[in-house]
This record gives sequence, C-alpha cells and structure tokens, in this order.
Amino acid sequence: MSLPITTLSACVLGLLLIILSMRIIGVRRGEKVSLGDGGNDTLQRRIRAQGNLVEYGPMGVLLILVAELQMANLFLLGAATAAFVMGRILHGYALGFTEQAMRARVTGMMLTFFGLLGLVAINLWQLVTGI
Repeated sequence: MSLPITTLSACVLGLLLIILSMRIIGVRRGEKVSLGDGGNDTLQRRIRAQGNLVEYGPMGVLLILVAELQMANLFLLGAATAAFVMGRILHGYALGFTEQAMRARVTGMMLTFFGLLGLVAINLWQLVTGI
C-alpha cells in the first residue's frame, strides 16, 4: 500500500529535524556547551525550535497516517497536511534561524493548529461515516 502524503510529510519533517539539530550542534561546539543551554540565548532558541518540532511532529504524522489509511479525501488531507508541515517549517525557521521573528513564529503555530484541527476533523469524519 502506498502512503504518499504520510511518506512525504514524514520525510520533510525528518529533514527539518536534522537541520534544526545541526544548528544546535553548531552553537554547542562554538560555545563549548555540552548539556543544557549554558545561558546562551541563541542555543536556548534553537533547542526550543527542535523540541517544539519533536512535540508536535509525531502527532501530526500519526493523524496523517491514520487518515490516509482510512482513504480520506486526498485533497482535504493534502490541504491539512500542507498547513501542518508549512506551520512546522515556519515555526522552526522563526525560532531556529532568527533572533526575533514573532510574526513568523505566530503564523507557524497558527498553521500548525489549523493543520492539526483539519487532520482531527478528517479522521473524525472518516470514523463517523465509516460506522
């Protein structure tokens, strides 16, 4: 069984996790900080960018997978997935690559929430109509 939406979204988020992790490693090496953030604001932001992705990413991918396995409408699933993934990218960029991009960060979280809500709605619809 092919799961293109799940596969693509998981791959994009996996690459984003690697990029955000490498940004942390760069600061850790430069500042010689092994554990924690060492009081370094840049390192703290980058750690949170990575952590936030790890907190939201798995639930999003799980909801995408379940919807795709239930053969949800691909247009609706694609739209919700695109919002979620773009939200994660935008939020990761705002926290992990800039010092203060509050608008990008807020927009990223809004897209994340709208995407998650869409994915929840799609899955609930599949549940109700499949009974």
